[in-house]
Amino acid sequence: MFSVKPPKPTFKSYLPPVQTEKKAIEQPIKKLEPKLLPGEIVVNEVNFVKKCINTEGGQDDLWGKLICTNFKVSFIPQDASTMQKNQLCHLLLGEHDIPLTCLEQVVTVNDTKGKKKVLGSNQKLKFNPTELILYCKDLRVIRFCFVEAGPESAKKVCLAIAHYSHPADLQLLFGFEYQGRRYHEFKGEQVNGSTSKGGLQTPIFDRPSDWDREIKRTGASEWRVCSVNENYVISPSLPEYIVVPVSLADQDLKQYSIFFTDKRIPLWCWNHPNGSALVRMASIVDPLQQRKMDQRIFTAITKSHPQHSEVIRSDLDKCLPNIQDIQSAFVKIRQICVLDPFEESEERWLSTIENSRWLEYVRAFLKNAAETVYYMDVKNSSVVLQEEEDRDLSCVVSSLVQLMLDPHYRSLIGFQSLVQKEWVMAGHRFLDRCNHLKRNDNKESPLFMLFLDCVWQMMNQYPAAFEFTEAYLTVLSDSMWIPLFSTFLFSSPKQRTRHLTDFAKNKAIPPGEDPSVYFPPVWDWSQQFSHKDQTLFNNPMYVGKGAACVQNGEVKSFTRTKQKTYSSTVRGSVPSARNGLKGVEETLTRRGSFMSELRGDFSPVKDESPAERYFRDWFSQPVDQRGVLIPLLLPSHVALWKLFFLRWVPEACIAKGGAITAYHKLSQLVDEIEILKSQLRQYTGPSPGSTPLPSPRGPPSDQRRMYFKASSPDDPPTPPDFLTSSFPFTPVGNLCRRSVYGTPISKFLNGARIWLSTETLANDAI
Repeated sequence: MFSVKPPKPTFKSYLPPVQTEKKAIEQPIKKLEPKLLPGEIVVNEVNFVKKCINTEGGQDDLWGKLICTNFKVSFIPQDASTMQKNQLCHLLLGEHDIPLTCLEQVVTVNDTKGKKKVLGSNQKLKFNPTELILYCKDLRVIRFCFVEAGPESAKKVCLAIAHYSHPADLQLLFGFEYQGRRYHEFKGEQVNGSTSKGGLQTPIFDRPSDWDREIKRTGASEWRVCSVNENYVISPSLPEYIVVPVSLADQDLKQYSIFFTDKRIPLWCWNHPNGSALVRMASIVDPLQQRKMDQRIFTAITKSHPQHSEVIRSDLDKCLPNIQDIQSAFVKIRQICVLDPFEESEERWLSTIENSRWLEYVRAFLKNAAETVYYMDVKNSSVVLQEEEDRDLSCVVSSLVQLMLDPHYRSLIGFQSLVQKEWVMAGHRFLDRCNHLKRNDNKESPLFMLFLDCVWQMMNQYPAAFEFTEAYLTVLSDSMWIPLFSTFLFSSPKQRTRHLTDFAKNKAIPPGEDPSVYFPPVWDWSQQFSHKDQTLFNNPMYVGKGAACVQNGEVKSFTRTKQKTYSSTVRGSVPSARNGLKGVEETLTRRGSFMSELRGDFSPVKDESPAERYFRDWFSQPVDQRGVLIPLLLPSHVALWKLFFLRWVPEACIAKGGAITAYHKLSQLVDEIEILKSQLRQYTGPSPGSTPLPSPRGPPSDQRRMYFKASSPDDPPTPPDFLTSSFPFTPVGNLCRRSVYGTPISKFLNGARIWLSTETLANDAI
């Protein structure tokens, strides 16, 4: 008797199989439940939702439950999690979670009726959605399909997501509920940025002692901590404690404050070892008082300088793009990198990147900061950065100047203290610029993102000068959209103090408790990542304080020769200073060519200015990565930050490629060296009748500094399979567009430079 083979099925179901009663008893249906944080509640949910992974075929799509809580949008797959073993694992968010504050747009679609609607708060939806597309501020694009889901349930979850992503008040952000619960459950824990590096902490600059330490560290002996703004009696946007010249009395500052925008009296930032100071200042509201205020403020700054050098004023509003221009450029480059398809006919992809003007604005801010470095480092002049409100452009420039001049700010703790000092406590409008409440799109502008891109450009050119990595910068940018920390939630120190004081009362937190304990800043990375994942922040090439480099078999330290004198007599006599003040426009006789030497060509230029000579000489010498750093600024030197802009784009993901492959090898080498050092330290001295032996093992795995551990002889020589150019992130789960190879983007990712023309790319082999 012949057995008949059953026919092959002609239909493949993507739904989970229906369980019979008998099978259900033997194998219960998997219950899809979300992981909720303290204080988090489920608002709405819908089953049988498909998360679209690929636009072609759909074989990689996931089925599961879509949930909206008061904190996030969460998708729970029916099958086991597909998270890569070595993917960055967030302790507060799952692989398929999106914080509500991270949502840029909530778009509902009905394919059958050809309708599409962008949902806002308290809006009605007149059609049953078949799709939901979420555009995220971290550049993800997530698409869900409701073909098999209940139409009413799908509509309700869409409306819930739109409503809860538009909170009516700051106190409705989930962080205020979560941190209250967390404080009472875990109040014994150490917070405020504790690290494994000897218990170092990031200063918050909300107390005089933090400013005192900074004055002593920079040697600013002619400056003092002033409490004239205590309880914000003068300006709500300044910190309670500021640093001012010792020659200015508190009473004088109170009188002068009424002439400045928002009563923001000048704010000290940093002191150069030669005595020159970096100061920020808002505009003077009364033009009739301009000359008088200039004379008094700048005279006081001049007196604080040991040589009483002149003061240079840099008007940032005149020489830099405004916040609307920056927002427009970011929207354009996001559209190009994330939303527009990489079609084969898109031959001018590189040109469109340049035409977005984002990289142009990055160069503009780096250029302005380099100019300031020249005046402070060479001319020994104090510089005042003036902006109308002193809360946007000046945050970027002042931070970049300090990064270029002070290696302390290139360490992890130093960089975090820089952000805390020049952004958070200086009153940058994070609430408005991030648009957390989605009230006014006109005030939204990615100033902090622009700053991080500028930092990345410097890291890209001087990879050994920074203790942290681009993965750290990317994680820091993502943290802006997680409303659980105080760093990026507020628009001024007073607003922060007021809301946290009310929060403490409402949550029965004892009076006098440190706000960084009950509502910690983002610098407490242990709340978001494990110790192992935090090691991804460590740069294996960092040549920090006391480090040396090996050249030709000899250990040498990078030291620059004694600073040359760049006399302005080369270009004629210097215009006389009025009241100890010079404007930048007076000293730059050739604005167009000032930065012409910020390039790789070190040949002398006929009739060059002192500034041009300085930059030519600077770039002609070996770079001291623990000293002054000046970035190269020709278009050929300023690149697209691929990890940030392209990490979610599947077509741009290079398997076993990208900068991570070099990081992987370097980390293994550093880990091996540290193991050998540990063994040498543990080498026991000789004892009678015995031979000393080194310890066979290095430090415990959880105490090692590198994410990738030293390789063993059995390890394959090639990078591990999980390494991609998007690591430690993965584009899996993000909406994939049509895959087309041999396009300009593929050539760009294979080494083509951003400034090359399309015609040049066409002649190159892929």
